[in-house]
Amino acid sequence: MHLKRLLLAAPIALMASAAAHAAQPVDGNIGFQPAVTPVMEKLVNFHNLYLMPIIVGITLFVVVLMGYIMWRFSEKRNPEPSKTSHNTMLEVVWTIVPVLILLVMVVPSMQLLYFQDTIPESDMTIKATGNTWNWEYAYVGEDYEGVESFVSNMLPEDEAAAAGKPYLLGTDAPLVVPVDTTVRVLVTSSNNLHSFAMPSFGIKMDAIPGRINQTWFKVNEGKTGTYYGQCSELCGIRHAFMPIEIKVVEKDEFQRWVANGGAFPTQTADNTVNGAVMTAAAPK
Repeated sequence: MHLKRLLLAAPIALMASAAAHAAQPVDGNIGFQPAVTPVMEKLVNFHNLYLMPIIVGITLFVVVLMGYIMWRFSEKRNPEPSKTSHNTMLEVVWTIVPVLILLVMVVPSMQLLYFQDTIPESDMTIKATGNTWNWEYAYVGEDYEGVESFVSNMLPEDEAAAAGKPYLLGTDAPLVVPVDTTVRVLVTSSNNLHSFAMPSFGIKMDAIPGRINQTWFKVNEGKTGTYYGQCSELCGIRHAFMPIEIKVVEKDEFQRWVANGGAFPTQTADNTVNGAVMTAAAPK
């Protein structure tokens, strides 16, 4: 039984050794996690090239204006306050300028929304179902008939440490996908509202009971590794314990994983001895 688990765990261990990238929240960090998909790259560009310059410009303008008002209209410099209550030109300007700013933002933001919402021709489809309190994944299509659906649970703190995974983010059964592949994700829930969110991929999709939403991602070539996300909907008392772990591997590694039945051990800790990941020959 133990040997069987080791063999089943072998592809995962090999994938871990080949991981070159990883993304997860970091204490004290500011900004986004590294973008590894076209959607997230466009989100970052929209934030950096459009939103931030506009926000900084407006902030600086308001700070300078408030400073000038405090200096120019102080009681000492302006002992007799003006009794003006309306200035037509000023009211026109402060109405038109925000409209112009919104018009500048609307074109790139609508293009980005359309790019996110339009599912391109996909190479594979995965169904993600939110439960209380874990995620269940199923690979859709005859190419993955040998890969059974599986439940991905958060690892206890000691087992996460033993597996070298971040606590509250590491799982006992990560979702495995190939790199440079368009993946369509069908998102739903078996009970209450959840949300499937992966920051580095730029995806966040609500999981609603009785309804299937869909989103997509395509991890760029050369960005294999392990990426972490979480349920981002306040779904209940254990909302914070629904991590999402996605392992992105090379296409040939993924095919070997599929050929192996995509089986996972019940706990990642079963793959380790004294904290070291056990490896075995990959199935041919």
